Amino acid sequence: MGGVRTALYNYLYAKQNGGDFILRIEDTDSHRFVPGAEEYIIESLRWCGIVPDEGVDENGKVVETPSERHPHAPYRQSQRRGIYRKYAEQLVEGGYAYYAFDSAEELNALRAEAEGAGQTFIYNHETRGKLRNSLTLPAEEVRRLLAETTDWTVRFKIPENETVEMDDMIRGHIEVNTSTLDDKVLWKRADELPTYHLANIVDDHLMEITEVIRGEEWLPSLPLHYLLYRAFGWERPRFAHLSLLLKPVGNGKLSKRDGDKMGFPVFPLQWTNPEGETSRGYREDGYFPEAFVNMLAMLGWNPGTEQEIFSLPELVKAFSMDKVQKAGAKFNPEKAKWYNKEYLRMKSDEELAQLFVPVLAAHGVQAEFDYLLKVVHLIKERATFVADFWDIAWYLFKAPDSYDEKDAAKFWKEENYSLAFKVADFVAAYGGAWEKPALETALEEYIRGNEWPMGKVMNCIRLALTGSGSGLGIADITILIGKDEFARRIETAKIKI
Repeated sequence: MGGVRTALYNYLYAKQNGGDFILRIEDTDSHRFVPGAEEYIIESLRWCGIVPDEGVDENGKVVETPSERHPHAPYRQSQRRGIYRKYAEQLVEGGYAYYAFDSAEELNALRAEAEGAGQTFIYNHETRGKLRNSLTLPAEEVRRLLAETTDWTVRFKIPENETVEMDDMIRGHIEVNTSTLDDKVLWKRADELPTYHLANIVDDHLMEITEVIRGEEWLPSLPLHYLLYRAFGWERPRFAHLSLLLKPVGNGKLSKRDGDKMGFPVFPLQWTNPEGETSRGYREDGYFPEAFVNMLAMLGWNPGTEQEIFSLPELVKAFSMDKVQKAGAKFNPEKAKWYNKEYLRMKSDEELAQLFVPVLAAHGVQAEFDYLLKVVHLIKERATFVADFWDIAWYLFKAPDSYDEKDAAKFWKEENYSLAFKVADFVAAYGGAWEKPALETALEEYIRGNEWPMGKVMNCIRLALTGSGSGLGIADITILIGKDEFARRIETAKIKI
């Protein structure tokens, strides 16, 4: 959800300002590569209607070759690996970075030693002068190591005791002293791939990115990115760091575990990880994509009005970064359901009837489309999801084959069902208009005219028609199933209850 919201805000901002929304696959961390993740991201965005201007083609494939429409291809960073080393070495030549030859074992030993002394080891201006790098080794040794070994990296040389002044579109002015920063790795000889820091700065520059809207987990990296832009002599994009999505209850970041515990999805689509663990998705749970997008947009942004329902074009028009909140947005699963309910109500009976067809098929039921239109029109105000239609009105498609025991004990008593049978005879002989208002009035007049207990008689009839004491109005049910089916269900109840 958090990733989709970030993409959505980027999309809204780009479209509102006449810009382009670019999808770039950042897959340079081989240790964190997840099979299927790229396809999942693309499908999720397409389901939401968040369509990139660059990065994917009409078929949802990542573009690998530059073209007029996709001038900055390829868009997978792993396919751009030949680009980054040049820029890493440019930083070294300019004195902004250096080659580091410390092995993983050596660094782990230093971390363990510092931890044993109650400290934390940081590769920075205080320690780099004592370590194996191009700042401390003779030039000849550096050349030899670069030529003969493959476990070296390029690290950025953080300036000592300098204040980095930054501006965030959401958080305003920020200042950080470089003494708190470490010399981050920018490029690794072992796999010839950059880290996020170098790859993103280089690609954002080459792809002419003017605004970067990302999660607040990247806020600690902003000073480094400012320094990288300065080192290259490039114009910086503007940055905005979005707040976290928070748990519905308690404090902290919303997680998959929260969804599992409280019974709601945290993924846009169902996701199965490499270990075979499947997580629920909003699509598979029956949410409309426009409801999901609308709900996400309001998690951290407020239009400043009472309006809560926005189509995607309306969001583009209304969105503004100055109304994105700094504080975390607490997720409310019931509000998510409310959005879906509102969008369901706005859909036409024809569209809902079409969506209802596969639900019926899953229950082995087929029905005339005109009949479905009548059913949907009658029950859609009661539903949150299309799947609810079956739970609400299954008895409009087949007769009950069992009856709720508690309701039967409560309502199916001789003094009640003897009157219900007389009402059945009245319905069979009814010759008035076959529409709800007329039949409803006729039934009420007949029952009250005989001074029978309205509630007891009607609940008795409803039990025979639906299998329980709850459900739609008797007139509604009768108009839909017809006189003959009404009579059959009353007769069956006589036998079975």
